Amino acid sequence: MKSISTLILLFIACAAFAQDKPTISLANDNQAEFKFNEEEHNFGTIKQGESVTHDFMFTNVGKEPLIISNAQGSCGCTVPTWPKEPIAAGKTGVIKVTFNSTGKLGMQDKTVTLTSNAKQSSMIIHMKGTVEKPIEQPAVDVNQNKK
Repeated sequence: MKSISTLILLFIACAAFAQDKPTISLANDNQAEFKFNEEEHNFGTIKQGESVTHDFMFTNVGKEPLIISNAQGSCGCTVPTWPKEPIAAGKTGVIKVTFNSTGKLGMQDKTVTLTSNAKQSSMIIHMKGTVEKPIEQPAVDVNQNKK
């Protein structure tokens, strides 16, 4: 009898813990939010050693100021510049990204990761394109004209 009572008590305890708990939503409907004109830029084909720069335009479509705390390029060849001041609701901003192709060849997909207080706290934008070998100039013999 004691084991049956223990089983019933255990069953009741499990049933009590299995009840749905009220969920607490941490979503903030007023939170800042990025809306980029484009999240990916194709710079086409460039020669190795050239640099390209692109302005990624965005609007804060949220209701609170947008604060970008960091912008990190995927490597040292990709350097972002971002607004350090808050972007008010409805206002626009620019992330300027420069890609230096020195030492790179072929297809490239470089990224910048933005960290902010936006709904999507981590956002990634892309710079893509192709880097070709530079045209090599034939060597000139400087002694050839002295004869």
